[in-house]
Amino acid sequence: MAKQLPLQFVFRANQTFQDFFPGANVALVDHLQKCVDGSGEAFIFLWGQAGLGKSHLLQACCHEAQKQGLSNFYFDLNQAGGSSVELLNGLEACKLVCLDNVEAIAGLANWELALFNFFNRQRDLGHKLIISSGVSPKALAIRLPDLKTRLNWGLGLNMQTPDDEGRIAALRYKARRMGLEISPQAGRFLLNRADRDMASLWHLLDSLDQASLSAKRKLTVPFLKQILDENHG
Repeated sequence: MAKQLPLQFVFRANQTFQDFFPGANVALVDHLQKCVDGSGEAFIFLWGQAGLGKSHLLQACCHEAQKQGLSNFYFDLNQAGGSSVELLNGLEACKLVCLDNVEAIAGLANWELALFNFFNRQRDLGHKLIISSGVSPKALAIRLPDLKTRLNWGLGLNMQTPDDEGRIAALRYKARRMGLEISPQAGRFLLNRADRDMASLWHLLDSLDQASLSAKRKLTVPFLKQILDENHG
């Protein structure tokens, strides 16, 4: 009997390869694109600290697969606790599956076994699998030895953390994609005044976008200072 596929996920807006600033991760992005188009590795394990864009890149891979007419699916394993392992049943029908935050299922025996079985089915069919994690495959607290072994089989790609110049460049790039203009001076000011991790900077950019729209003002240093002073006041 045919297994029922889960409902198609909803693509997130602005999560394509074109919206991603690669910086020091140019080769990594190239590996992901080659995985999708079939000219690269069929299994990739992508890892790195929060806020660097792992979820963005997994979504971008699915966007790219969609453009190429390939069936695809994205799932954030942070939601595994409230979902049934049945979700993975029949998912091997998809040519590309992207599973985000695999560390979330570490220690969940039913999910570990379900992922192990799915991995084997996906590999046997020659379909592609991209998994992300906040830690390297060797550092994962996965208890099922056979699953841990398989997660170490793939091409491991470690996302590089940008330096300050890279952060400013990424901030300005993403701002431009949102229709905002941030000068290098304004970018440097933000970096000196705000939390420097990328996740916080993206959150700040969303707030600045709203403030700019509300006040109908450009993101100059004086205006940025005013916004940050109000937020911390």
